Amino acid sequence: MKKTLAVLIVLGLAGAGLAAVPAPGQPLKGQISISGAWALYPMVQKWVEEFTKVNPGVRIDLQAGGAGKGIADTLAGMVDIGMVSRDVHQVELDKGALAIAVTKDAVVGTVNASNPLLKDIRARGAKKDSLIGLWITGAVKTWGQVVGTSDRTEVQVFTRSDACGAAETWAAYFGKRQEDLQGIGVYGDPGLADAVRRDPSSIGFNNVNFAYDAKTKKPIEGLAILPLDQNGNGQVDPQENVYGTRDDLCAAIADGRYPSPPARDLYFVTKGVPSSAVVKAFLRWILTKGQAFVSETGYISLSPDKLKKGLTLLGER
Repeated sequence: MKKTLAVLIVLGLAGAGLAAVPAPGQPLKGQISISGAWALYPMVQKWVEEFTKVNPGVRIDLQAGGAGKGIADTLAGMVDIGMVSRDVHQVELDKGALAIAVTKDAVVGTVNASNPLLKDIRARGAKKDSLIGLWITGAVKTWGQVVGTSDRTEVQVFTRSDACGAAETWAAYFGKRQEDLQGIGVYGDPGLADAVRRDPSSIGFNNVNFAYDAKTKKPIEGLAILPLDQNGNGQVDPQENVYGTRDDLCAAIADGRYPSPPARDLYFVTKGVPSSAVVKAFLRWILTKGQAFVSETGYISLSPDKLKKGLTLLGER
């Protein structure tokens, strides 16, 4: 579903230290257009909200539609910034893509909260080989094969129909690409979550902030998170049991208990270094003051070195 966030701005970002930024005391005015990854959409909504509180003279148009759309729109000159939730490909870099890491999150497996085997799923988790059998080879057909029981309920496998970072990252966990994933294709993060919620025998995957409720910080109603049996011992060990709340999972992503992939950095992509003072000011704000809103929005802060690298790419010293 296409979402648009448009906000008007008046008071400027004074003295940002960027080339072509208005002199101190002058308001920052202009327009910024952003499209792309669902994974980044909630975070960028928050950044736009906070940035526009202190800069009401800029119009920001924000649309979600998948990482593929974001980078394609950017390289085509249709938007100023693309939200990208995967590594930027060399062919995209060759076309002028400039990737700036802005935060981090992860993709998680999801199942229906009414799955009859949910107790076993939570206790035993899913081995990587079982997930490969579901999404890649098709060799795994039943929930009994997933959790090691005699249950013969067939698994309904869902994937994404749109070019997106979530599917690319989930596939990367198996050493594959999005086009290798089998299953019924569903458009968008919200659509995939809804598909799993409607089918008790289903399995899917979502970005963290579409699997957990922003208010309760628990899995959204009707969804349960699929634990990964990372060491393949047939049970979810204490160090693997990181899915109770969004905060629990974010802590595990930050300290490495949740693997990468499916954890990954999230990027803003521009076509070369932006020439627009407004765009550069917004990017600089995100890499500095905007980082204060990362944790509360359900994302993971990047290291100071990565943030500094982003500023350097913008021409900051």
